[in-house]
Amino acid sequence: MALVANRRSVLTLFSDPSCPYSHQTRIVLAEKDVTVDVVQIDPENKPEDLSDLNPYNSVPTLVDRDLSLYDARVIAEYLDERFPHPPLMPVDPVSRARARLAMYHIDRDWYGLVPELRAGNEKKAAAARKVLRERVLSSLEIFEALPYFLSEEFSLVDCCVAPILWRLPSFGIKLPTQARAIKQYAYRVFDRPAFRESLSEAEIEMHP
Repeated sequence: MALVANRRSVLTLFSDPSCPYSHQTRIVLAEKDVTVDVVQIDPENKPEDLSDLNPYNSVPTLVDRDLSLYDARVIAEYLDERFPHPPLMPVDPVSRARARLAMYHIDRDWYGLVPELRAGNEKKAAAARKVLRERVLSSLEIFEALPYFLSEEFSLVDCCVAPILWRLPSFGIKLPTQARAIKQYAYRVFDRPAFRESLSEAEIEMHP
């Protein structure tokens, strides 16, 4: 997402250009068409002011005037309430709870494997690769049921799912022929203008 120099930005996002959590946040911001200054940081050389804004010195970190937020799901729900159009969460409490539970599971079961995939230990990476592939495939029926994940409309859950699916080639994971519904879902999401806008240069290189 390019910096907007000629428009006054309301928000600043500290983002790692290859981090799937940062990518989640950039997708939400793009879907909301929010003007934002994206500060792409080097995770090995973080800016000093980040630790002043976020005691965990982590990304993504969103700054909205005097408010600093961290944790991708906290930021996503804040943005959905702060900029209500288009809405990215269901209106009724039961559906909202199901969406939150889906994001929780994806975070634990999919994102939880990313550190091992990136750690440089090939034995651990191979094991994590196998588990992530199996976990993605175990959701095949969900991908087959509706156009988006648990929904007829694009939602925050899709903002959570998409960064992992986008990174599968870079993780060395290839889905089988029978995963046609997952591939169709991925193409549907990846073709959204907001998704394309959300990509950093590093992320573009992840997906041939």
